[in-house]
Amino acid sequence: MSIPAPYARILSAAAHRAEITTEDPGVIRLGENAVLRARPGVVARITRPGQHAAAAREVAVSRWLTEQGIAAVRPIDLDQPSLVEDHAVTWWEELPPHGPGTVADVAHLIRALHALSPSEHLPLGRLDPFVRLDQRIEQATSLPADDRDWLRRHLDDLRASWKALPEGLPECVVHGDAWVGNIARTEDGAARLIDLERCSIGRPEWDLVSTAIKHTSFGWVSAEDYRHFVEVYGHDVTTWSGFATMRDIRELRMCLYFAQHAPTDPNMHTEARLRLDCLRGRSGPRPWPWTPAT
Repeated sequence: MSIPAPYARILSAAAHRAEITTEDPGVIRLGENAVLRARPGVVARITRPGQHAAAAREVAVSRWLTEQGIAAVRPIDLDQPSLVEDHAVTWWEELPPHGPGTVADVAHLIRALHALSPSEHLPLGRLDPFVRLDQRIEQATSLPADDRDWLRRHLDDLRASWKALPEGLPECVVHGDAWVGNIARTEDGAARLIDLERCSIGRPEWDLVSTAIKHTSFGWVSAEDYRHFVEVYGHDVTTWSGFATMRDIRELRMCLYFAQHAPTDPNMHTEARLRLDCLRGRSGPRPWPWTPAT
């Protein structure tokens, strides 16, 4: 897949500033961030506009995790990120051939992450489970106005519920988006954390809920695999009285991911409609027949 022209231009300018020679560059993944192979062994990650601080934090977190002995994707050793047309560009060591991790990998890695003592020199902010959700509702223009109004009210309700969460596990360093898709498992069985831009200080239950709801809300994770996840991590978040609030926030995020892309993608529009109908109680009780994002 050829690199879209805007990203090709940004990559070229950033490579020049970083004194990195590109060689037959190509696309690895296009999403909220563009992940591009600049040359064999070197990967460029281009953020959406206005994310320079988040990109700098991601690089700092990765370096810190490596120092702490946590397996994670590694940045190239140079001064970064670069800023090109308000897009932050960071540079990373390319991973060997890999696929998504397992739920056991998630449990092992986030247990190790949660056990770390945060460094006072690391620019970690507070966990924000609602980041960009207002914008995603506004971008969901293929949904009826009534549905978008409901989503705004639902988001307001969840913000209030988040502030009233009961006590739980002690706050710690969290990944912020811990699921099998953000674990890279290489052919030798090694697993690494990737996509560290949401790493922050917050409630560890947030990192547990993603796997829990893939069992309780959608049936994507089997009962046996979920029991193993709980055994490895050492805590079952579904037994906590705040679980329903975090579950509902996660489900809303998963719905709005599709809804924001629905205006330009008929398949994503169909899935967004299904997800919204489930959230609004129009499609019966959980588990719901959502299709996993790829």
